[in-house]
Amino acid sequence: MNFMSRSNILIGIDIGSSLIRTVISQKQGGESKPLILGVGIAPSLGVNNGVIVDIEETISAINKSKELAEQTSGVPVEHAFISINGSHLSSQPSKGVVAVSRADGEISEEDIARVINASQAISMPSNKEIIAVIPCNYIIDEQDQIKDPMGMNGVRLEVSSLVIEGMAPFIKNLSKCVQRAGIDIDDLVFSPLAAAKSVLTKRQKELGVVVIDIGKGTTGVSVYEDGNILHSVVIPIGSGHITNDIAIGLRISIDLAEKIKLEYGTVKSKELAKKDKIDISKIDSNEEGIFTRKYLAEIIEARVEEIFFIVDKELKKIDKSGMLPAGSVLTGGGAKMQGMVSMAKEKLRLPSQIGIPTELNGIIDKVDDPSFATVIGLIMWETDENGVFVQQDSGLKMPHLRDILQKIRGVFKTFLP
Repeated sequence: MNFMSRSNILIGIDIGSSLIRTVISQKQGGESKPLILGVGIAPSLGVNNGVIVDIEETISAINKSKELAEQTSGVPVEHAFISINGSHLSSQPSKGVVAVSRADGEISEEDIARVINASQAISMPSNKEIIAVIPCNYIIDEQDQIKDPMGMNGVRLEVSSLVIEGMAPFIKNLSKCVQRAGIDIDDLVFSPLAAAKSVLTKRQKELGVVVIDIGKGTTGVSVYEDGNILHSVVIPIGSGHITNDIAIGLRISIDLAEKIKLEYGTVKSKELAKKDKIDISKIDSNEEGIFTRKYLAEIIEARVEEIFFIVDKELKKIDKSGMLPAGSVLTGGGAKMQGMVSMAKEKLRLPSQIGIPTELNGIIDKVDDPSFATVIGLIMWETDENGVFVQQDSGLKMPHLRDILQKIRGVFKTFLP
């Protein structure tokens, strides 16, 4: 078994605001499921709300995470798919139109590449860059809903795409940290899309579904319908804000607030009795005070309601509020809090469930958790040759045109039923 073959190894590094997770996997011949070989987790000290705030701290954390993964797998981390997150990232729909170049009207790979390139021509501030363009469907001479136009005939070729864009300085800082940690970047992948990749089925994407990835500093949202990605955005609120609210409400330290949130936290305040009290001194001898668990739940509930209110606001922008038959799928560490699913059902008026990566082999007990959705999505990203990477100015290597063309048809394996 050749573990050292670069093309045989898939590595994902999720650079979150709380933790940096590295997962090393191996392609298995004839199987779509990657084999998990190693996992490394390290505190993310240089990242805040999804963006780099301290380069040296971030490099150190990446190195720690990758070293732990290397120790458990015996495989060196030389290249990886990297998550990119933060509320500076956004998506917008776009269209591209070109004339079919061949005299006989047969659509070629060159035509597909040209129309996708044309869809990148969007109005954007000078300090922003396009990260990726995801083709959703094509139109040939007014015939729409075409998923793969290769080899078809026509005169005019159009594409509807979703363009992912972000702040150029933040993208460059992330790239710099990864490269200075000695890692080549295979691709930068928008975190909400990576999370969706690992937890959604083709049927859910076809019916209509929203993935809500609740991290420490941000919440990623991705909406799918008819097999296509409709909308994706990062909300600047996460589970860390709940911890801050608890610290303020109970007048305790952040570390103790986090401990209380994990041990006693719930969003079901109505189910708790006022007489159910907690003595802080029994949790931390350096602190004192008594509070009811109901009061704690009310603090948590207020912030969780805000998160789902903003998610629903995003759904209203695309006329999908309460209109997604496959409902909402919650991922990320923040999704594990007691009562999150029932709160999502109530506030979004949709069926809801927790999303856990399942299409895996190997040491799956270490990654069988919603907080691993993004990093598992990263290693699955390459499996289907997913995404058309167009980053040009961040110091990353731009793929040749032929490499992009090879990916175009694979894109639809993820977004179609």
